[in-house]
Amino acid sequence: MDGAGEQHSSSETVTVRNRRLQKKPQKGSEPVADENERHRSASDEPAMKCDVSSKENGERNASDQEVDDRFSVSIRVHFNAATVGLFLLAFVTRFYRITHPRGVVFDEIHFGKFVSLYLKNTFYFDQHPPLGKLLIAGAAGAVGYSGSFEFPKIGSEYDATVPILALRFVPALCGSLLAPIVYSILRQVKLGQAISILGGLLIILDNALLTHSRFILMESMLLFFAALGILTVLKFLQAEPFSVRWWTLGTVAAASLTAAVCVKFVGFYSYLLAMYIIGRHVWMELPDRRKSNAYITLKVIAKAALILSVSGAVYVGCFYVHFATLYKAGPHDNVMTSAFQASLEGGLASITKGQPLRVQHGSQITLKHTHGRVCWLHSHTHVYPIKYKDGRGSSHQQQVTCYGFKDVNNWWIVKRPNKDSLMVDDEPDYIEHGDVIQLVHGVSSRALNSHDVASPMSPLCQEVSCYIDYNISMPANLLWRVELLNGKESKNKWHAITSQVRLVHVNTTAALKYTGEQLPDWGYNQFEVAADRRQQTIDTIWNVEEHRYTQHKDKKDVLSKLLATEMIPTEPTKLSFWSKFSELQLKMLLHADKLESHMYSSEPHEWPLMDKGIAYWIDGESNAQIHLLGNLVIWYSATLAILLYVSFMVFYLIRRRRERYDLEPTEWDRFRLGGEIFLAGYLIHYLPYFFVERTLFLYNYLPALLFNVLLLCFVLDHCQLALRKFVRQPRLVLAIYRAIVVAWFAGVLYFFQRYRVLSYGTTTLSADDVLELRLKDTWDLIVHKP
Repeated sequence: MDGAGEQHSSSETVTVRNRRLQKKPQKGSEPVADENERHRSASDEPAMKCDVSSKENGERNASDQEVDDRFSVSIRVHFNAATVGLFLLAFVTRFYRITHPRGVVFDEIHFGKFVSLYLKNTFYFDQHPPLGKLLIAGAAGAVGYSGSFEFPKIGSEYDATVPILALRFVPALCGSLLAPIVYSILRQVKLGQAISILGGLLIILDNALLTHSRFILMESMLLFFAALGILTVLKFLQAEPFSVRWWTLGTVAAASLTAAVCVKFVGFYSYLLAMYIIGRHVWMELPDRRKSNAYITLKVIAKAALILSVSGAVYVGCFYVHFATLYKAGPHDNVMTSAFQASLEGGLASITKGQPLRVQHGSQITLKHTHGRVCWLHSHTHVYPIKYKDGRGSSHQQQVTCYGFKDVNNWWIVKRPNKDSLMVDDEPDYIEHGDVIQLVHGVSSRALNSHDVASPMSPLCQEVSCYIDYNISMPANLLWRVELLNGKESKNKWHAITSQVRLVHVNTTAALKYTGEQLPDWGYNQFEVAADRRQQTIDTIWNVEEHRYTQHKDKKDVLSKLLATEMIPTEPTKLSFWSKFSELQLKMLLHADKLESHMYSSEPHEWPLMDKGIAYWIDGESNAQIHLLGNLVIWYSATLAILLYVSFMVFYLIRRRRERYDLEPTEWDRFRLGGEIFLAGYLIHYLPYFFVERTLFLYNYLPALLFNVLLLCFVLDHCQLALRKFVRQPRLVLAIYRAIVVAWFAGVLYFFQRYRVLSYGTTTLSADDVLELRLKDTWDLIVHKP
């Protein structure tokens, strides 16, 4: 974080090592040292001269012998006045009246529920990794919160048991730390102290970043870990390879970047940017012939091993804590497979208590779609329509669907084709991998069927029905082959709960499949089931959830005998961590939120110019409200900075093509580096949203905004350099330029002060006040009091 001209409020250095005897660097050589040692203050020079002199005498006396210090340990703690000041200022703005409002704000309704479930050890499902919620739950649990509040709706008042400060503490702390980290990143790319401080101030003075740092929301933690990861990557690449500092910075960088991913999956974009920066550094090292091929290869392998091992440990460790904490069944566990549910305390094992384990002829079963949407194979007495809207004809057979609720019509009976009775036999006739069966619908007594007729919603697949024998021209095709995908675990025996099965239609080799398409009104808006010849998809995987044997009043003894053999345990079953981990990763990818259109949703092209905000909270007795809006001056300036940087780049490239080198090599390298980090970071975090098919909101832009602000500072600094080089009277022009920057910053301050009422929500507003704040017609500020 240190550089030329910086002052430290305090500095503590603890060194435990044998000092290497040093020689004066030869003329023209480049010393290997970190930035702190290259930029020492003038007051250190006499001491340095004395030290060098004494070392020269030591060298002569020791006959140029050196002491090995490979096992040295050096710990430096620096407190920089700029970083401390930025942190304190950010801390004040983030923690000012942080317990207001004393009610649920926007997405606190979701994340607050997750935190409460953590504290009650109750399993929940979320499409994002758990680190952010774990950190908030840890802070709330540390002050004794039990998770009793239910977070029923936005605006609900917190009761006296809810520690509002503790719940909002971690996001606010991360938001406070972001400003000094931005300052340090700008210093790391060799920007001046003034412009670096300006970068930290812009982070503090952005109203959107302020708003998102004050509530139980994830973005401030995401930005903190991402920015810290990028900072430590830059320091890591400047450290002496294989030194303690090098290993330490690499570990912190990998842990921070992975932590960003563990807060929200979009943190992967920052991880990707960091890998690009590291790859660029390796590429730039290749022309250096002083470094051998073996050395460069070893260095690359060491970096890869360090980053991958630390990243894997952090990511897996986060989920290990997640599963260790959430061991009770809850409202979301039906998203998981039956085996997962049965491993939870009070979960499916208690519902299926006393079920027989092995499926056989005469078994009554429910078949659950294993991956993706939770639904059960279902049929009812209604038939497919004779003609569909597109004019295609159907079989007019009994409908088969996938139904998202437990229902009596979900029950099927497993039958051997060569047996007429549906009851279990005196001798168990167990079903194994590769056996051919029929499935008879329990209520209608009609068998599962398929034939070469196009499915109603997926014409490339074939229709699945329950066969009605009134259509002589369409014979019954009722045979299905059982394929156990995890048969090794059960020795190819079909088990309830744990066995994952694919049912393949014998006549057509098509597999029973949940297509994901919703049927129209004639299908009661249930989900389509079809048969697909492309068998190898996860939507063709099913498992038996509920299981019992078909009974008969004269066969009670037989039933008792069968039930006494193998049973599903009545206690929670054991499921390994890796099984839970792999299943949850798959579920998170498959269960991406597909929210309906929201009145405050927005499109990516609207974000840079902030065309739409988000209402977070409004006071029930006045127009005091919290509304997500950024600092308009910062956002528009940052967007303009992208155009300026690209213009500079095109100008320089054309000039260099004409062999006009306006920038010195070091200046050109720094200009390219800034663009390749900050502009690339912006594009990596912004462009993917144009290809996302789900409801998006303005806060999705905040990670891209972080890099846009960094690029803005970089462009402001480069403009000064360009004026010095291309203007005949640079002093006058620079003075004018700096006056413009000061006036612009005054505009930033004014906008922040004017719109902070929408970030804090503490100010009572009249209807006229709200309308005056509405600079754009698309800003849906709320007025409900005259």
